[in-house]
Amino acid sequence: MKFKIETTLATIVEKLFTARGIEKPAGFSCELHPPRGAGRGDLSTNVAFKLSKILKKKPAETAGMIIAAFEELGDSPVERMEIAGGGFIYFFFRKKDLGSVIVAIHQADRRYGSSDYGKGKKVIVEFVSANPTGPMTIAHGRQAAVGDSLCRILKAAGYDVHAEYYLNDAGRQMNLLARSVWARYHELLGHEMALPEDGYKGEYVRQIARDIIEKEKKDNLLQGPEDKAIEYCGAYAVETIMSWIKTDFAKMRVHFDHYFSEKTLYEKKSVEHALEVLRQKGFLFENEGALWFRSTDFGDDKDRVVKKSTGEYTYLAPDIAYHLSKYERGYEMLVNFWGPDHHGYIPRLRAACQALGYPPEAIHIGIVQLTTLFREGQPVRMSTRAGEFVTLRELYDEVGVDATRFFFTMRRQESPLDFDLDLAKERSQENPVYYLQYAHARIASLLKFAEEKVTTEVDLGLLSSREEGELIGCLSQFPEMIVAASRLLEPYRLADYLRQVAACFHKFYSFHRIVTEDKDLTKARLLLSDATRIVLRNGLELLGISQPESM
Repeated sequence: MKFKIETTLATIVEKLFTARGIEKPAGFSCELHPPRGAGRGDLSTNVAFKLSKILKKKPAETAGMIIAAFEELGDSPVERMEIAGGGFIYFFFRKKDLGSVIVAIHQADRRYGSSDYGKGKKVIVEFVSANPTGPMTIAHGRQAAVGDSLCRILKAAGYDVHAEYYLNDAGRQMNLLARSVWARYHELLGHEMALPEDGYKGEYVRQIARDIIEKEKKDNLLQGPEDKAIEYCGAYAVETIMSWIKTDFAKMRVHFDHYFSEKTLYEKKSVEHALEVLRQKGFLFENEGALWFRSTDFGDDKDRVVKKSTGEYTYLAPDIAYHLSKYERGYEMLVNFWGPDHHGYIPRLRAACQALGYPPEAIHIGIVQLTTLFREGQPVRMSTRAGEFVTLRELYDEVGVDATRFFFTMRRQESPLDFDLDLAKERSQENPVYYLQYAHARIASLLKFAEEKVTTEVDLGLLSSREEGELIGCLSQFPEMIVAASRLLEPYRLADYLRQVAACFHKFYSFHRIVTEDKDLTKARLLLSDATRIVLRNGLELLGISQPESM
């Protein structure tokens, strides 16, 4: 239905331009979106506002012209249209067309919502990619929930998706970790050794050192060369910490197809290869003994050093090599989710990707903002390198994985998130994830209570109330919502949509008895309820959240 209305709307707009001898501006679109709030129809558009600036008319007048053109055509699934907010157009579908939606949902079942929108397009989603220098923090947890949910949504929209974790297992931070463990190793054996400046102070470092002592029979590492001992401490620490990280991912239902090691870029001479590619393209130059990348050719504010005069590579060099590997592996679209401390790094990496051959529209580097935990209305104090942070494991152990994932994805990822620990544990409809799961469980219990097999052989005309129409209209938007979330790379849109579905169902349930003495009406309402269950289940699965049948 949406496609037909969107096509009709585009045709009408084209005629308005042609009739006035005006050339349609490049990029002018006629998009339809689910309206916010109940009672505002099934789809809405703001195209009248955009048109009014060009036609030099008031938005409401332009909206009236569009509605009149729709009514002249006649062949449309729209029952009526309304103007609101000074120029927004709300479309209300015909009831018989809406009824067919719940039949389609029931028949498609687990396939409902899926599409071929991104079919054949290979996309690589890189997220979290935390240095393995300590347990997962809540900042990493939000990146994990957002990235994994997006991968699920992209797959539902037909994309060929590869989820990847870039393992920063080389460089200064790894050296600091190794030396921190080495210092604690000495300390536990009764030898005095200070932590390195900016070293890692968390209790977990001491625990790793304790494990090494137990494994290596106390002071065995002291018998050999110190550099080899430090290297061993670093390798053991990375292996241990990565096992913690992977355990957290498994608990959080976060899946990665591959862990890409930074070390391999040096072992396989990939960094040299990447710089040679840029050199041949003419994007490298030497100045004052250093090697520079012409990132200003692609909009960066200044050129960037990739190799210092000392011969040491900057952070950018291996990142360029890593992204060249993505290009050489055939991925047509790149999605990276980073923490806010990387915001200034985006222009130079975006420039590098364009230099390697990616068009600008194929590169998305998004920032996942920080999360602040609140308990009893007060922020939970945290620090990082001192080792006093709240770990992701502590969070999901306290509030549960479902609440953790939903709270992390329910706001736009570019916005800071206030995470209310008390609310996340509440078993009430004030808790948004409980609200959704309760709707699903209520329907599952209802279907068991009815002891009636759900069938599509029903009189859909019986679903004539306002609440039933609003619920069906909301359910009909699910496929378009998944496409929108995949196109805009914003999982929060799905979380927000599911809350609308639950709200519409709870309203319908409070106004109407579902199991009644009228068998035909009961069958129709059971089918509607089951369609709602399917949408809630499919949507919650895409957010990595369980769907209980009783609560």
